[in-house]
Amino acid sequence: MSRVRIERLGAGVVRLMLARSAMHNALVPELLDDLLAALRDLAQSADCGAVVLAADGPAFSIGGDMRRFQRERQGDLHAYASGLVGKLNEAILALVDLPQPVVAAVHGVVTGGSIGLVLATDLVYLAPQAVFKAHYATAGFGPDGGWTALVGRLAGTRRAAAALLLNRTVRAEEAVAWGLANEVVAAELLQEIATAAARKIAAYPVGTMRAVKALLRHDRDQLAADLEAERSHFLELITGPQAMAGVDAFLNRFQDYPDSPDQ
Repeated sequence: MSRVRIERLGAGVVRLMLARSAMHNALVPELLDDLLAALRDLAQSADCGAVVLAADGPAFSIGGDMRRFQRERQGDLHAYASGLVGKLNEAILALVDLPQPVVAAVHGVVTGGSIGLVLATDLVYLAPQAVFKAHYATAGFGPDGGWTALVGRLAGTRRAAAALLLNRTVRAEEAVAWGLANEVVAAELLQEIATAAARKIAAYPVGTMRAVKALLRHDRDQLAADLEAERSHFLELITGPQAMAGVDAFLNRFQDYPDSPDQ
């Protein structure tokens, strides 16, 4: 069962839909493997000119699966976390490296490391209900997914610090003002507007669109190094007592946090 659905929309546009909706698209290695496989295939596709990244269910993604972190204590949590954040970093860089421009359509909550999947795209459209929130302060983890590497670049260090140190919720209009997104659009028009943008890109000369994307991502190697630094700090903290207590406190606080037998 793939956790990423591939939809061919015609006119050179492909939509990648995060489809672990029962778990609000919480990040696990299996979902990231499916996303990476889809991105590898699209990178070789001659008939795809642009990609839309979207998600099923009530949230875009609630970040790392906290119940899975809790369960992995019975095994090798450090190895699990290393693999998870490593795959997340791969997925972020795969989005950056993808020759085709990517348009994100974000309709709900984006927490934890899932922000990297949004900020690695080239255009971002938000529904009014979309919010970005770090939650590392409540979980006791180190920031991952580009909260320092990407939010700092796009919004500035002061704003990234406020989001992380104060656990500040960044709502849709503020995300646009910070430079984290392009536009807030009506929820019922989100997919239509994102797809229309992708179709417009796909209709322009392929070489020009790919050159624009590549030139705008000139700092890719530094981004890779910064993501690896985030992973290093994440692994330093994940098995410590504060992270252990933070996971339990987080799940106790959010009693409606989803649970699912799927991996």
